[in-house]
Amino acid sequence: MNDASLAAQQTKSRQLYWILQIAGWSFYTLLRIFGAATIAHVPWGKSALELTIFGAAGLAISHWLRTFMRRHKWADLSIPKLATRIVIAALIVAIPLGIATQMTDVSAMQDVGPELRKYAPALSVNMSVTIKILAQIANWTALYVIWLAIYFAVVGLRGYRTARLKQSETARALQLAELRLLKSQLNPHFLFNALNTVRSLIADNPERAQSAVTRLANTLRYTLSSRQDELVTLSQELAIVSDYLELESMRFEDRLRVESHVPDSVAGMHIPVMLLQTLVENAIKHGIAELPAGGLLRISAVLQDEVLILEVENPRPPARIPTAREGVGLRNARDRLRLLFGDRATLELDLSKAAVATARLRIPRQQ
Repeated sequence: MNDASLAAQQTKSRQLYWILQIAGWSFYTLLRIFGAATIAHVPWGKSALELTIFGAAGLAISHWLRTFMRRHKWADLSIPKLATRIVIAALIVAIPLGIATQMTDVSAMQDVGPELRKYAPALSVNMSVTIKILAQIANWTALYVIWLAIYFAVVGLRGYRTARLKQSETARALQLAELRLLKSQLNPHFLFNALNTVRSLIADNPERAQSAVTRLANTLRYTLSSRQDELVTLSQELAIVSDYLELESMRFEDRLRVESHVPDSVAGMHIPVMLLQTLVENAIKHGIAELPAGGLLRISAVLQDEVLILEVENPRPPARIPTAREGVGLRNARDRLRLLFGDRATLELDLSKAAVATARLRIPRQQ
């Protein structure tokens, strides 16, 4: 989360706090004014004046409590310690408010005099007043305990959501970093092979070497311009694969033959950048390059049930025992698919045929 978004979130949080504060205390004050006028029969004007003053005082004290608690980091305390402090704080602020309330006409709302005289007729007047004040203090204490409980519940929920958001952002940042690391591992591997091809042509065939440099320049341009892109269209990837295969055909000559069966209907579908090139490079390195006569490299694509199936097929030495051993390129390709698509995309290396290897990629259509 950057500084601008953090500042915006803090501003929104402050605005919401004041809206809830004013709305909550206003609603509570209006309820008390209505109760004082209708139940305790206090004149409307007097009850409105006194209870508005107490409502404003209650809001100011609650805001001071919030500032005090944030300064002393109450939100970081354990629940037992926090609960103890909430009760003590509520009682401390309730004492002056309870005494002040007893000196007003609206104190009749908590008048326990009739009940006291009913059960204890001999109770002294001073004792009766003391009990009335304690009732007022208990009322304010309960109110602030409720306010504090709601406040810390909201703070806790907001902290939980913020932590989840930060965790999600951190995971996303790590995912992007891992993707870029995998790409940085892949691209130099391809470029080194291409440079070796150009080097081998410089002395023997300068014109073809110039053509190879042009192809390599296209590849470099594509590689550098796509560093910020995780997905490209299949047609874009096919273009860079064509340059790569042209470079390799200069080295292998008649040993490398290529067939491509990619209908226009799937050319606009998106795949991870440099992924098809990885499969093609793997097919040449572990297949055609090891065969004296070379062979046919076949690229095909089809859309089935909204899933792109992309295959790269190549011959391989028949004497080799089929194994699941893969190079860095295929491992990186599979890891990139996992990070980008999860379980919805797969890459498998089919070695079931004695002399043929098929890399089969499945990617769901992107909406």
